[in-house]
Amino acid sequence: MILLPEAARIYVATQPVSLRRSFEGLSNEVRAVLSSDPLTGHLFLFLNKTRTQMKILIWTRGGFTILHKRLECGRFNFPERVVDGVASVEIDVHELSMLLEGLEVGRARSSARWSPPLRA
Repeated sequence: MILLPEAARIYVATQPVSLRRSFEGLSNEVRAVLSSDPLTGHLFLFLNKTRTQMKILIWTRGGFTILHKRLECGRFNFPERVVDGVASVEIDVHELSMLLEGLEVGRARSSARWSPPLRA
């Protein structure tokens, strides 16, 4: 289980990345391709070409953390919002959980839930 602060955003890179890259390579990918700052505390998710492996880059107080998952069978399903010309797609925590479990995000349904209004 991954506990994330409510303010954390999750960005999925739409183009495949060589997952041989580590901390420096992935943080450079965030800067160059996603045009974002890897030090924000947001999650940056990268898939390989065959979508059988995923790495998530996160900045925490002490430094970078990488989560790496490899599927033994099947592929990770991309969100349906992926369109040509877009470098990344933002997903929510529920979609990340489904993606990590190999569930199809587009087929899942959830009931309406109450959440407190955001304060300005």
